Amino acid sequence: MYDYEDEEDDLFGPPPQASKPIKQKGIDFKKELNEDQFRAVTAPDGPALVLAGAGSGKTRTLTYRVAYLLENGVPPESILLLTFTNKASKQMLERVEELTGIGSHRFLGGTFHHVGGQTLRLFGDLIGLPRSFTILDDGDSDSLLNEVIREIDPDFFKAKENPKAKPIKGLISFARNVGKDVEEVARARYPANRELITKIDQFLDGYTRTKLARGLTDYDDLLVFWLTLLEKHEEARQYFQNRFSHILVDEYQDVNSLQARIVDYVVSNHQIMAVGDDAQCIYTWRGADLDQILSFPDRHPGTKIFKIETNYRSSPEILQLANGILENRTSEKSFSKELKASKPHQDLPKVIPTLDGYQQADFVISKIEELYNSGAEYDQIAILYRAHYHAMELQVELSRRGLPFLITSGLRFFEQAHVKDLVAQLRFVANPKDNTAFLRFACLLPKVGEKTAIRLLKLANGLAKDTSISVCEALGNEKVLQKVPKDAKEDWESLCETLVEIHKVAGNSPPSVVVEEAIGGWYQLYLRATYENWPRREEDLESLVDFASKHETLAEMLSQLVLLSSESGDRVVKHGESCIRLSTIHQSKGLEYPHVFIIGLADGLFPNKRAIDGESDLEEERRLFYVASTRAERSLYLLYPTLANQKGTPVRLMQSRFIKELPDSKYEIHNAHSHRGFGRERSYGQSGWSRYGRGY
Repeated sequence: MYDYEDEEDDLFGPPPQASKPIKQKGIDFKKELNEDQFRAVTAPDGPALVLAGAGSGKTRTLTYRVAYLLENGVPPESILLLTFTNKASKQMLERVEELTGIGSHRFLGGTFHHVGGQTLRLFGDLIGLPRSFTILDDGDSDSLLNEVIREIDPDFFKAKENPKAKPIKGLISFARNVGKDVEEVARARYPANRELITKIDQFLDGYTRTKLARGLTDYDDLLVFWLTLLEKHEEARQYFQNRFSHILVDEYQDVNSLQARIVDYVVSNHQIMAVGDDAQCIYTWRGADLDQILSFPDRHPGTKIFKIETNYRSSPEILQLANGILENRTSEKSFSKELKASKPHQDLPKVIPTLDGYQQADFVISKIEELYNSGAEYDQIAILYRAHYHAMELQVELSRRGLPFLITSGLRFFEQAHVKDLVAQLRFVANPKDNTAFLRFACLLPKVGEKTAIRLLKLANGLAKDTSISVCEALGNEKVLQKVPKDAKEDWESLCETLVEIHKVAGNSPPSVVVEEAIGGWYQLYLRATYENWPRREEDLESLVDFASKHETLAEMLSQLVLLSSESGDRVVKHGESCIRLSTIHQSKGLEYPHVFIIGLADGLFPNKRAIDGESDLEEERRLFYVASTRAERSLYLLYPTLANQKGTPVRLMQSRFIKELPDSKYEIHNAHSHRGFGRERSYGQSGWSRYGRGY
């Protein structure tokens, strides 16, 4: 379900009257805050933009701003706090209550969607929405769109090149949040799919009408309809413009154009304080609009800009490197900022080139062992990466050595659904008696459940025995095809062709070639039709080619996967156990750790190839590097492999341009080959891998 609370907030109450200053705990703002924070907290009336650098006390500034407003006679009911998670809002208001003694229930704070939902309860009838409307969760909205598409075009999903309802809904959602025409977004995402492009407007229109007719909304409607009310209905607009005197918006760098337009309407003739950091805008791929924070002073004449630059997290040496990253930004697309240190000096950040992903993993683990032996706890250590598949080798090694780790950005690499789906096909080709593997991928087809799949496999086994052909070939036999559900026939034929090709290749080719064949077959079409983020999932699968190249046979590779899955699965993390943290950089935002490793810092990995080729924003990749670096408190290690396998071919990698841009004085080079753990044989028992033998 969505992070939305259906509560009767004081949003429905009458506009509060200005009051005398509320008696609260005595607060010495000058003493409690640094100079930058104090200037922002005590900002005079008028629009204000607070640029809060990483680790500078952004939440503290917002909390004390609310306390300052209360001390100056602003009723708590007149303050609206907009955040991106209910958790953030709750924590902030609890801190306000602790600070001032005024109950948090007297404020209205929450996510944009939460407040939007309350607005529709009050004014939804103006747009034909009953106040008792129901909010669809993600799965229910997918099902409804699926129903609508089938009514408009019963044959649409029968064409294997057409995406399923979920990625279509993601496309529609993105278009609505960024204010683009849905056909334009469809053309960008599926340029070759004329059928989808020509029908997407019909799908959106039918989906919208059906929701309204049934008294339903999805997550995006809470914002879209809120904006519609503000734009087209004076009653709703006047209510908001009279109801709140002070608006505070957190994480303003992450707002999309839809949210920014709502804020601009709500704060007309009001006091607004937007708090954010343009250098930490890393979500444009899901709709965040950097231009909104950059153009804030233009849209709100008289804006006063406050910069909070004292960092309470990182060492001076880490901040020097972080400031160096910011210095290389495109100036016209950023505000100037320089983080200032408050922590004691530590060692310079270290840049470590390694031979490949396995040596990178070995260095990281050896260094972690050093830190642990020196008194560091595992949960004080984080390993960050640009994409999930960059950490595959690391997860392999951590599992093999039995070190406790948690992945804060999702499942372990080999536990991901798309990886298990592909591996299941390889398992079945290697062993046609592996019914579990067969059910894993066969049941992905429409109208094919376990009973149907087992019946089809049993029929194929009989044909294979009677005609001396392989089970993979028998699955595509006409007698089997006749028993396949009508909706699955086209997919079934494509799947069987892929299994036959994998079987042929597996007989005389190395495992990397076998994996490539599997990736390029039926499952590629399934992946692209099913998942909105299919490019990332394809990258994960392609990284399996490199993993496969470390083995001589398919059977050996599959055995290794079983061992790894077993080792990671049996290693249950106990409650309260200290664990090494693995995370994508996106998921690490807002967190901090004494010791941080950033891996995969090579051109093509970080920044990624799409950014280098101009298909995505290179500046956002640089901001990601800044965010990652500023998670570190005491020590920072920047690693990159110099060799990688791309679809089975060795490729030389170059150091990330983001490191090359930095002056040598901001870091020191560390030689991985001279580090303990290198230059000697390292055995891994059952796996049969050794440091410089097979497997590396």
